[in-house]
Amino acid sequence: MIRISQIKLPVEHGEPALLQAAARELKVASEKIEKLTIQKKSIDARKKPICYVYTVDVKLKGEEKLLKKLHNRNVSKTEKKRYHFPEPGNEMLEHRPVIVGTGPAGLFCGLMLARAGYRPILLERGETARKRKETVDHFWNGGTLVPNSNVQFGEGGAGTFSDGKLNTLVKDPAGRGRLVLKTFVEAGAPEEILYWNKPHLGTDVLIGVVEHIRKEIENLGGEVRFGTQLTDIHIRDGQVRGVYTKRSSEPEQEADYLEAEVLVLAIGHSARDTFAMLKSRAVPMERKAFAVGVRIEHPQEMINVSQYGEGYPKGLPTAAYKVTRKVGGGRGVYSFCMCPGGYVVNASSEEGGLAVNGMSYQARDSRNANSAMIVTVRPEDFGGSDLLSGVEFQRKLERAAYWAGGGRVPVQLLGDFRQHVISKNLGEIEPCIKGAWTFGDVRGIFPAELSAALEEGIVGSEHLIPGFARADAVLSGVESRTSSPVRILRDDSQESAVRGLYPCGEGAGYAGGITSAAMDGVKTAEAIAGRFCQNLATT
Repeated sequence: MIRISQIKLPVEHGEPALLQAAARELKVASEKIEKLTIQKKSIDARKKPICYVYTVDVKLKGEEKLLKKLHNRNVSKTEKKRYHFPEPGNEMLEHRPVIVGTGPAGLFCGLMLARAGYRPILLERGETARKRKETVDHFWNGGTLVPNSNVQFGEGGAGTFSDGKLNTLVKDPAGRGRLVLKTFVEAGAPEEILYWNKPHLGTDVLIGVVEHIRKEIENLGGEVRFGTQLTDIHIRDGQVRGVYTKRSSEPEQEADYLEAEVLVLAIGHSARDTFAMLKSRAVPMERKAFAVGVRIEHPQEMINVSQYGEGYPKGLPTAAYKVTRKVGGGRGVYSFCMCPGGYVVNASSEEGGLAVNGMSYQARDSRNANSAMIVTVRPEDFGGSDLLSGVEFQRKLERAAYWAGGGRVPVQLLGDFRQHVISKNLGEIEPCIKGAWTFGDVRGIFPAELSAALEEGIVGSEHLIPGFARADAVLSGVESRTSSPVRILRDDSQESAVRGLYPCGEGAGYAGGITSAAMDGVKTAEAIAGRFCQNLATT
């Protein structure tokens, strides 16, 4: 196989153009190429005209001879890398592995174990993805919040109601990232996610994808128990022995007990009650830094022009951006989870608290772009030394946001945010928000140091994107669930000091997005499979 990089083609290029360009690089006739596979596709908008940049793999006869003749730094030999799941280990596994959470980490850990014959049991406090969507839509349309099934909890995890970004900065020599993307495609995602430089899956596509993965787990002998919440862990002599659960809809019921010596915690970063339970059981954890802030909305057309230029070619993907600023006090302010053509959503999961997030559908076709603009907070900002002080810091902000909007998403124009006054009217930007909203004191949600840092960071980004600091930019809050406020400690074998306990994914503090969480789930499944015999997991 031969790899060709840096093939540049105009945005409007036709279907045969890529094959012809590859042939020119190899100095052969296009009909000589037996197979062409796109490995990467990106946009180069730095110079005009804007172009697509491709990396492709091609197959043809006489590759070795051809490579010896060519002197082209963009052409090289490549070997197809295959992912390898480990052979079963030697330790006896008397009970089926239990996985808590069906976000990307839990689903992929469960899928890999199911494919290897371990028949895992997955526990999920929320609902199936399709039923969960109905519950979330009802909440956004004025219904009551369901604490155990919402934007944060349920099949697919918090990523189901997000922009669905699939890019990751995690180094991946083992090929886990490619495995994750290929699994998504097999589950119904468009094949282009395998090669787009920054792929994404909208909420409308993700729901079907996670359902497909869950059904494969079930078809392979695994089990997914929805509406089932972990309440306690039975630990004896430093080893997991079992778990206690309850039905999410029946909090007063007597707990059920499930024997298990392998427990994967893929709980997501909003499982605050689980963090409290782990603390009471002396499971080793530590506080960690995270970030909080606001959602900011601009017209998507303004972002398109800033990234692509006036008169940009039609048919380009909806433009994204990334900004970062260092502000006074040494803090960083940066954009996070940017949603081109997206929506701000009420992402609350606790009564009396309000959190927002960003979401896009696959088409990314709303009139606004939105992004979190967030500022770093460190453990010293939380006060005290309690392991869960970061959780309480988040809660304090969410309660303030709830009161600022009277239970609705509080909104404030940037110009009014800077003047410390509550907005009375919109400017040219009409908010794209899922859930009821109202004008409120967004600035007042934060301690003065953080609100000043957010203002400085947003205003300082004006020179990067003209119009970014426009007075009628719409701010909403509070963006508080950017990452886990704690890390559940584990060793190099993915295991806690409590034997048999495997912290995994974003909630445990080891991932930062859909793909990295899924990769961590795969890695955790490898650790379990490499240690235990799957044919003994029979009860």
